[in-house]
Amino acid sequence: MDGAPAGKREELSGWGRFPRVETTPCAPRSDDQFRAALSAASGAIARGNGRAYGDSAVSPGATLSTRHFNRMLSFDDSTGMLVAESGVLLADVIAAFLPRGWFPFVTPGTKFVSMGGAIAADVHGKNHHKEGSFGAFVEWIEVMGADGAVTRCSHTENADLFGWTVGGMGLTGVILRAAIRLRRVKSGWIRQTMVPAANLDAAIAALEQSLDATYSVAWIDCLATGAALGRSLVMLGEHAALDDLDPARRGAPFATPRHKARRVPIDFPSFALNGFSVAVFNDLYYARGKARAGASLVDWDSYFYPLDAVLEWNRIYGKRGFAQFQCVLPTATAREGLAELLRAISGAGAGSFLAVLKRMGAQDSRCSFPMEGYTLALDFPASPANLALLERLDAITLAHGGRFYLAKDARMRRDTLHASDPRWASFAAMRERDGLSPVFRSAQSERLGL
Repeated sequence: MDGAPAGKREELSGWGRFPRVETTPCAPRSDDQFRAALSAASGAIARGNGRAYGDSAVSPGATLSTRHFNRMLSFDDSTGMLVAESGVLLADVIAAFLPRGWFPFVTPGTKFVSMGGAIAADVHGKNHHKEGSFGAFVEWIEVMGADGAVTRCSHTENADLFGWTVGGMGLTGVILRAAIRLRRVKSGWIRQTMVPAANLDAAIAALEQSLDATYSVAWIDCLATGAALGRSLVMLGEHAALDDLDPARRGAPFATPRHKARRVPIDFPSFALNGFSVAVFNDLYYARGKARAGASLVDWDSYFYPLDAVLEWNRIYGKRGFAQFQCVLPTATAREGLAELLRAISGAGAGSFLAVLKRMGAQDSRCSFPMEGYTLALDFPASPANLALLERLDAITLAHGGRFYLAKDARMRRDTLHASDPRWASFAAMRERDGLSPVFRSAQSERLGL
């Protein structure tokens, strides 16, 4: 539906398909239509491409799609500065500029996230330990506030609004346009080094020894136990230079294989993902990775976005959907906390085959997720038993001084959030003070008291 909300109610969800929220959707095509939509709605939230996992981009009032704000407005080829509307996807940016030798400084695990969503969640990637989160490369943002006025903000201009908007989950206003910096690259290839790690200690050691690597990430077997607890495949990466390519590729360094996307055609039955099937997958995946240990060249799409090759992969979890758990633990408590989390998961037999461990760097920001330490992300089918397990994982995270990623959250309690991260109390107070809370509301903000 375009324009202002017209009263037709629909159910929407995030990428996890859990929970489902009744809302009034609309898709404004101009600033004026966004103003009209905000004025007509009893609370609204902007929504990019719907890749937040839970209920942060759907509102019980109106959900305002930015899909028509999909134009790239200007690009400076001398600095890599791109000005674009908030509905532009990172996939669009890569398609337009990688052939010209530019790539996003920071990217999450999917290229199908919108620029506005990347800013609102202040997404991080495989290089946070070295280069920080998406917001570090945002030059300025234009935000429509509760009164319909559009304000440009940056680190130096309206800096208070900028600080709250980067990582503010769309709750400071509608992000309409932004300027971001891209990085120069010499090819579309990544020099990958695969490091098998026999257990959690080995995985942490490998990541700590690789802090100079531009990219690092580990797939972690969350069902392994005993001496193999936390066995992992650590994948390091660098943008390949021309000298890294064989002569046949040097003539066209940005020509990489086109991967034919496969689609999950049906919702899997609820019994398909269980402890046994995940354990078998994990054994095979670890063995395959171990056999490929060492250095190799991989194309950018395979390194950064392996899941994007499977369209609608969220259907693997069945009609009930799934919930992701993602926490970050400070360096001092990370090893002990991660081991306790993994023991709880393996003990419950509720392993996730999409389990990721990353080293995070230091970050000082208003409300963004990252802090120095280790982040663990896992997906679980949204069954009553798994939701109860997630409560246990929350408690373990709190006990070790960790906090939680709202872009992945679908079910956390408000007392858990506020106990883990007191910054959100200041955020809620700012929203109340500036008259934002009645206008910009998501199902998540209402659940968490933001």
